[in-house]
Amino acid sequence: MKNPTILLLTPPLTQLNTPYPATAYIKGFLTGRGFAVAQADFGIELVLRMFSRTGLSRIFKAIEAGDFELSDNSLRMLRLKREYLHTIEPVIRFLQNKDNTLAQQISYSRYLPEAARFDQVEDIDWAFGSMGITDRARYLATLYLEDLGDLIKETICPYFAFSRYADKLAMSATSFDPLEEALQGPLNLIDEMLLELLEERLQAVQPDVVGFSIPFPGNLYGGLLLAKHIKEKYPHIKTLMGGGYPNTELRSLRETRIFKYIDFITLDDGEGPWLKLLEHLQGQRQVDFLQRTFLLLNRKVAYINGCLDKDIPHVEVGTPDYSDLPLTEYLSVIDVINPMHRLWSDGRWNKLTIAHGCYWKRCSFCDITLDYISRYEAAPATVLVDRIEQVIAQTGQTGFHFVDEAAPPASLRDLALELIRRGVKITWWGNIRFEKTFTPDLCRLLAASGCIAVSGGLEVASDRLLALMEKGVSIAQVARVTDGFTQTGIMVHAYLMYGFPTQTAQETIDSLEVVRQLFQNNVIQSGYWHRFSMTAHSPVGKNPEKYGVVKVGPEAGDFADNDLWHEDPQGTDHELFGAGLAKAIYNYMHGVALDEPLSFWFDFKVPRTKLQRDLIYKAIAAPGKTDAERKNARVVWLGHVPVIDFTMMAKKGETVERSVLTFYEKAEDFEVKTTAAIGQWLFDIIQELSAEEQTHVTLKQLEESYPADAHLSFTEFLNSPAWFTLREKGLLLL
Repeated sequence: MKNPTILLLTPPLTQLNTPYPATAYIKGFLTGRGFAVAQADFGIELVLRMFSRTGLSRIFKAIEAGDFELSDNSLRMLRLKREYLHTIEPVIRFLQNKDNTLAQQISYSRYLPEAARFDQVEDIDWAFGSMGITDRARYLATLYLEDLGDLIKETICPYFAFSRYADKLAMSATSFDPLEEALQGPLNLIDEMLLELLEERLQAVQPDVVGFSIPFPGNLYGGLLLAKHIKEKYPHIKTLMGGGYPNTELRSLRETRIFKYIDFITLDDGEGPWLKLLEHLQGQRQVDFLQRTFLLLNRKVAYINGCLDKDIPHVEVGTPDYSDLPLTEYLSVIDVINPMHRLWSDGRWNKLTIAHGCYWKRCSFCDITLDYISRYEAAPATVLVDRIEQVIAQTGQTGFHFVDEAAPPASLRDLALELIRRGVKITWWGNIRFEKTFTPDLCRLLAASGCIAVSGGLEVASDRLLALMEKGVSIAQVARVTDGFTQTGIMVHAYLMYGFPTQTAQETIDSLEVVRQLFQNNVIQSGYWHRFSMTAHSPVGKNPEKYGVVKVGPEAGDFADNDLWHEDPQGTDHELFGAGLAKAIYNYMHGVALDEPLSFWFDFKVPRTKLQRDLIYKAIAAPGKTDAERKNARVVWLGHVPVIDFTMMAKKGETVERSVLTFYEKAEDFEVKTTAAIGQWLFDIIQELSAEEQTHVTLKQLEESYPADAHLSFTEFLNSPAWFTLREKGLLLL
């Protein structure tokens, strides 16, 4: 095979508002190596085909022709078919931000046909407050689409959802039987629409190789259905699969039947393995020297990792290439009230990674043994901002979601400084660890560079359990860090966990009390409780007895191996607490019932909290290091260079020269008045301290350059009104 043409596909479904970045990363890398690469996101393309007037007409026709036992809700929607057909394309254009004038009608007139999802509309003002008309309309339009999704799921396609497709077939699938049965069964209308998209793309691209990115269980069935069509009609086309699902679920793969559809399945980062596979298909590499690749040899599954090359370094993976993805066609929806979750579903975010892997990689519940976490590599800030500028030029979008497991504080600091130095204006958010390195000054720097939100794991909110899971943070530390972010206007989302091994009912209630106080003190604005899940690649999964749990299943099979069933004989009945925890945090996010006793959220008896009611307040109020104790900190000035004037004034019969530094800033101007010697020194050094400069000056070096005739010692100056004003207005110690 000479110079193969490659088609990269993301099967349905992931997000509606922005493309999943895997194919863009692989395309950017492979085109940089001289390959011809096309890509498509069949998630958004399938949704747009379904929810057009033509597509929806086909759906209604199929429902009417089928033998379905319909609920009253579905019968109502069928009777409103005309209204749905008349409104579907205008609603889609509105959600694509192509016709915002429709917002008024959607919000305040009977424009949309309404079914069961609209039962919650009476809470819209309470949930969103006085939100703008466009946001309100977007929320209502999302409910309208979800009504249609419910109708489709009840009738022609029982496994349809807007962010997944037949995910239950792939979750904890130790056996391939359910997937095989579905793949060999009759096609439903949604399957047919998906295959129509594939056929059109195959005819347009004429690929020699089709690569599938399978990030989640909800992408696997769609990917295999597409691959099945390719193998049946175009057996000469080679098919590849990689992504998050095989990386976590298929590491012990022995199932041969999947290779009827997929020729090669790769693990971990795709750049290296896919490059080696293409070299193999070109006749330039023997099969024994492939990298992290499953294939069928002699009718048995073989895992080949004989490649002697190192992994592609993070600095060399290149810039994601979003070309030929329909960036203007994605839908901005508001499907949940949680303010942080809204960022995942609303807006077009370019996705990038600051570093490869996790710099902490100790958390016992996390898959830290896998490459995507265990191999940590950072890229210089100059390279990252180069990539950011290239993506902006390519997409026209300045919103970025940094999708690291936990972005390193030092890398974020350097990135922020480089963005400010170059004058690159972006809006960004991402995942972090709530560690003490995120000082209030670093939070201010990140905000100045465009950060609007961070999410991090508080998990069980219990110091004993945080230590057991080796999280590396404490409750007091989380309180101080989240306060630092909140004070700069950066929204904070907390990932919360319940059901960790040996967690008692008392600890669950105490965790809820911590969360209540965090909301009460307004240091987090969003949160979500997850039930602990034991996975095969985490320290808990590999050594369950150390954590007091017993693995009870599933039995090992030939296909997937990731989610593990377990019993926790030392802990409480975790299942009891889920609904109450979710109800509590839903209300806390809206400032409701923060003073209610914790028992209010549960319909069974729970213990009283043993924590002090001012635990978080005290943690926030605890004094930190003084500036004088931070002599090795780098000093950075975020503002402009001031104008300096000198005046003479009489003091105790003597004429004394004074200085006034006037700073002209975006919001308001301000003055710093001090002695002539200190004023001239400040004027000189502020030019060096500007964030737009590349100089690195520490507080200790400032002390060394401090004028001898200043009439104040340097320590006294650090406690003067002039210093306090500068610190308040944008002088940072990093």
